Parts: sequence; C-alpha cells; structure tokens
Amino acid sequence: NGDVCVQPCSSSFHGETRFVCKDKKWQMFTDACANLDIRSLFQVIIAGGHLPFIGKGSPMKPVDVAKYSGADDHRNENCQADFSCIIPEILSSPAIPGNIANIVDLLKQISLALSGNVSRGKMRSYSRIANHILNSSIISNWAFVRDRNASSILLDSVNLFAGKLLLTNGSENIQERFISTKGYSIHKNTAGKSFDFSMEFSNSENITGHMFIPEEELLKLSKTSKAISIAFPTLGAIMETRHLDPVLVNGMVLSVALPEELQHILLAFEKVNKLESVKAQCVAWHSAEGRWDDRACQIKSDGVNSVICFCKYHRRTFKSFSILMSPTKLRNAVLGYITCVGLGLSILSLALCLAIETVVWHHVTKTEITYMRHFCLVNIAASLLIADVLFILAALVHDTARNHQLCVAATFFLHFFYLALFFWMLSLGLLILYGLLLVFFKITRSVLMAAAFSIGYGCPLVISVLTVAITEPRNGYLRSGACWLNWYETKALLAFVVPALSIIAVNLVVVMVVVVKTGRSAVGEGCKSRDLSNMIRISKNVALLTPVLGLTWGFGLATIFDKSSLAFHVTFALLNAFQGFFILLFGTLLDRKTREALRMSCLSSKRKCTLAKVISF
Repeated sequence: NGDVCVQPCSSSFHGETRFVCKDKKWQMFTDACANLDIRSLFQVIIAGGHLPFIGKGSPMKPVDVAKYSGADDHRNENCQADFSCIIPEILSSPAIPGNIANIVDLLKQISLALSGNVSRGKMRSYSRIANHILNSSIISNWAFVRDRNASSILLDSVNLFAGKLLLTNGSENIQERFISTKGYSIHKNTAGKSFDFSMEFSNSENITGHMFIPEEELLKLSKTSKAISIAFPTLGAIMETRHLDPVLVNGMVLSVALPEELQHILLAFEKVNKLESVKAQCVAWHSAEGRWDDRACQIKSDGVNSVICFCKYHRRTFKSFSILMSPTKLRNAVLGYITCVGLGLSILSLALCLAIETVVWHHVTKTEITYMRHFCLVNIAASLLIADVLFILAALVHDTARNHQLCVAATFFLHFFYLALFFWMLSLGLLILYGLLLVFFKITRSVLMAAAFSIGYGCPLVISVLTVAITEPRNGYLRSGACWLNWYETKALLAFVVPALSIIAVNLVVVMVVVVKTGRSAVGEGCKSRDLSNMIRISKNVALLTPVLGLTWGFGLATIFDKSSLAFHVTFALLNAFQGFFILLFGTLLDRKTREALRMSCLSSKRKCTLAKVISF
C-alpha cells in the first residue's frame, strides 16, 4: 500500500531477509524467507485501523487498513469481532517457512491477547489461519522453520484459544480440512460423552480419532460445564519433522479442554501405518517439557488398525494425546545390548592394541616406513578409543533440551575424533604411495610426522570447527534426541560422511595401485626388497580396515534413509561397536612382524625374570 517496501526474499531458507521501510527509518529482520507482515496484521486487529508502533521503539506512519478491513467502520468492527479481515491476506500467502513461523507467532499473540470470549466467528477464523499451515502438502516446509518449538507453540496456542470457546445451544462444531474443533455441554447426569472425528490425512486417505469421557468421571462434576476437543490429523507428522528421532507419530493428535474435576479419558486412534509388526505407544504431550510422555497413558487394546488408550488429563501439563509408532522395546533392548557389549569389547581391544604397540615399539620401528606405519596405527587406535569413551558420555547427556551445551561439546569432539580416525587412515594410504612411487625422494622422519599430524588432526579440526560455527547459530548442529550431527534440517552430518567416504574411496584406489605395482617385476628394480615388504604389510592393513570402515558407515547412512529396518540398525551397531576389535585384529595381531616382536619381548622378560631370581639367590 506504499507504506512498506519489501526487499525480495533470499533463496536460502536460513538466510536473513531484510524488510525496509519506505522512508528508511526502521528495519526488521525475519528468521527465514517470508512475505507476510504479521505484526501489521495483528496490530490491525487490536488497533482498529492504525498501527501506532511496529518493532521495538520504532514509530511508523498509520497504515491504511482498508486493504484488510474495508473502508467503512462497520467492516472494521467486524474485523475486530472475528478477524475475518486478515484471512484473505494470509490464505493468499505461500506457506513457506518464514510465513509459517510468522503465522505461528500471530496465532500465539491472538491466543494470549484476544482469547477472553471466543465466539464461533473468532474460532472459525482462527481455525482457517491454522489450517493454512497444517495442510498435508506443506509438511516438509516445517523442517526449515528456524524455531524448533514452533509446532508445540502452535499446539499450545490452539489449545488455549479453543479452550475459551463459547458454546451456542450447548454444542459447537467447527470443521476445517486439517483442524476440527467440537464442544459440548456436560454435567454429571450425562451418560458418558464421545467426540468423534474423521478427517483428511493426505490426498488419498482419511484417519479417525475418538475421545470419550467415562460416566464415572462425569459424576465428579458439581455443575454444568463444557468439554472441548480439537483434532489435528497432520500435526503429528509436523511434530515428527521437528523432533525427528526417536519420535514416529502414527495417528492424529487429539487435544482436550475439560473441567479440573475430570482427570481421566479414553481415546481411540486409527493407525496411519497398519502393519502388524508395528506396535503402538500411547502418549501425552508434556506442555512444560516439550516432549511426548508415555507415563500419562496406558494401552487398553492394540489392534492392527486402531489403538485404545486410557490417559490422564491435566489442564496445565497433559492436554494433547496421540500414539507413537514403536518398533517394540525389544528392538531398543537388542540394539542397546549390542552397543554396550561391542563398545566394551572395542575399548578393551584398543587399550590392548596400544599396550602391545608400547611393548614392541623399539622392535618394529627400525626404518622410516615402519616407524610411520606404527605411528599412524597408534593414532588411529587412540582416536577411536577417545571417540568410544565420548560416545558413552554423549549417551548420558542425550537430552539435548536440558544439556544443550554439554551435548554440543560432546558432539564436537565425537565428530573430531571420528574424523581423525579416517584421516589417519588416509595418512597410511599416502604413506604407501610415498613408499612405492617416490622411492628416490627421501623425506626425513620429522617432516613425515609433521605432515601426518597436519592431515590426521589438522583437517578434522578445521572441518569440525567450521561445522559447529556454521550450523549451531541456526540451531541446526545437533540431531534432535541425540548428541550427534543433524541430518534432516541442515545436513550437518555431511561434514562427516563426505570426508569419511572420500577417504575410503582414496584408500581403495591406493590398494589397487599396490596390487598393480607389486605385480610388475619392474617394481623390484626401484625398491629395496625390505621396503617393498613393508609396503605390502601396510597395504594389507589398509585393504582389511578400509572395507570394514566403509561398510560400517555405509550401513550408518542406510539407517538414515530406512529408519524402520531392524537389519540395518543391528548391522550398523555391530560394525560400529566392534571397530576397535577389528583394528586390534587386522592392525596388530595379524601382523607377522608385530607377533614376532611380541614373542621376543615375552622371551626377554622371562629371561630377565629368571636372571633376577638367580641373582636373588
């Protein structure tokens, strides 16, 4: 309308978009790309035609609200009565992440400021606004909304506003495609009360949900009261997008607003995923902690198509309910057992590997090549040992909401040391190429060590620091529910996956080069036989460890793309947890020179022990 000019949106959802006033006197920044001036819309509702202020202490000219409410006072009054004047502006806007965030903020402000007497008209307009961002076709856009709690804020806002709905003739029914609100008058003589919903979940199917207040609960009422229930067929999927792991919502979300006397309700949910192997878990949304809580509900029956839950209602804590898709607790128990046993064996194996290297060090590091080979192996074992210990510590602080800083620190060092493991493997591969291809170009031990340290720890440090610096300011560093790199929102996990898989590919190429070179008689002409033997020994280590590491993190990627596959999860847990044992086996125990040096050290120790006994006598 000439009062505000908008600079075109950035193509990046996470980039800041600048909104600049025509006279350059104020500026406003949004979290993500948006074209809705939500503050103006809210001010239109409460100011009756003028916007005295927008932003903090930034005066601006009154806005002509004819665009929203019409030119006459009658339509302006209607706007304040039912918010209808802002509906066309909102419904015509695309449901992009920035607009979603702004609409959630608008609904929150309306709920806090204008929920005194909620008429049918207000509730209908409110539902139409919420329905716009609950559409099943734009669920994926929620993943790019900067505020991770946006979906729970929306849920709490709708619950608060709908709870103040005034009932006309003892009942109310306000239906939109993706949000439905029903209200009934109840009293102690009511023979139980049922709220039944059948709503669209996607373009091809509907799902149902039912809320029932038992008769014995209604007997607790001292006077006629009202009961409100709100159904959200798509909100569960949206909340799953925002809280990805380990939450898998398998039904609609049902919210209720009841008198304080009522404490228990029955709920029936139709399953979205109706596979027989998929078990259900009845849960309530803990408003204070922002998570699903299974302590508030019990399963009464669990069929292939539907679940019946008996849940505790609390007007401040437990007001919204749903079912989670649980791959049964057995899966978690199996994976937990494999991980614990595997990590224990891995830590012991790595400690034993380092102990053996300490014992045989002087026997197996007589040449530059063998020295660097064992030097790299020690750092590989040390990096994985520290990573395994950090993995255990990270599991203790996995609640990212309560221990965010600790979780960030644990994830950073996990990322760093897992990368160090791979980059030291790369150092081994480059050492092989140096020994085979640069036979007449000698490099001193100090230079080799400096280069190895730069690759082994320098590169991981740079990648880890850049990853946390880029993603953490946008709350996109951590994976929801675990102390590990985010995948679904910022793809921070690529900062580990890409270097790791690239190094695996490079080392496989190195192994192929060794096979080709050692198969030619010309190699023997340029290389000393001892150096060639050492190169072959190192190549065997790389050839054995590289596929193991590649398979491990290959299955790790598979668990991301197919979260329901138990086989992928078990295989990844086994390979990941037993990496330390593989390093001990392939790097130390299967190396002939190391075994001989260990045997010599043992014999030497026995001789010393025997000599000590003779001297003592």
